[in-house]
Amino acid sequence: MDSIAYPIGKSLYLNITNRCSNHCSFCIRYKSKLFNQKHPLWLEHEPTAEEIIKAIGDPSKYDEIVFCGYGEPLIRLDVVREVAQWLKNPHPLTQNNPPSPRGRGLLGKAVTIRINTNGQANIFWGRNIFPELKDLVDKMVVSLDAQNAEVYQSICRSDYGEKAYPAVIEFIKEAKKYIPEVIASVVELPEVDIDACRKIAQELGVEFRVRPYYEDEYKR
Repeated sequence: MDSIAYPIGKSLYLNITNRCSNHCSFCIRYKSKLFNQKHPLWLEHEPTAEEIIKAIGDPSKYDEIVFCGYGEPLIRLDVVREVAQWLKNPHPLTQNNPPSPRGRGLLGKAVTIRINTNGQANIFWGRNIFPELKDLVDKMVVSLDAQNAEVYQSICRSDYGEKAYPAVIEFIKEAKKYIPEVIASVVELPEVDIDACRKIAQELGVEFRVRPYYEDEYKR
C-alpha cells in the first residue's frame, strides 16, 4: 500500500506526487522505494484531496503538517491549496461527521503547515503562485542546493536547464513577500560550497539550513 501520510518525530509528512522537475543525484528516491526502510512512497496513483485528508486523520496530534514526499508537491498546487484550506479552517469532527475536502479542518485547531519545495513552481506554472498560498502556508523550505547555476545543474539535473537556478533565487525572493518563514536549504555534498550558500541566503534575507546527506534514514 502507498504511504500518503507518514510521521517523522512530531511532524506528519504528506506524499502527494512522485513527479518532479529535478532529478537530483543525491535524492533518496533513486535508492529505495521504501523511505526510512518502512514507508512505501512510490505512489501507484496520485491521491485525491479526499484521500489525503483521510490519511491525515487528526492533525492536532502533530506540531506541523508538511507537504513533502518523493516528488515536488507544488506540481499539485490545487490539491495543496484544498488540503491546506481544510486544515486551516477549524471544523468539529465526530463519528457522524467524517472529514471532507469541503469541510474546514479538524477539532477546532488550526495547524502549522510547511511545504518543502525545489523552488521551481513559478516556472512550472508560468505564473506567480504565491498569492494563491497566502495565509495557507506558515513555513516554506526551498532547496537552494548550490552556490551557482553550474553546480546546481550538475547535481540537481533540472528539466529547465540553465533557467532553473535563477528561477529558484527569484522564487525565494517572492516567497518572502507571502510566507511568514522561509528557509533556504542545501544538502551537504562535496560539490556544494556551504559558506557561499549561507551568504546567498543571508543576502536574500532568509534562514539557512544544511541538511546532511543520508543513505538509509532521514530523522528530521
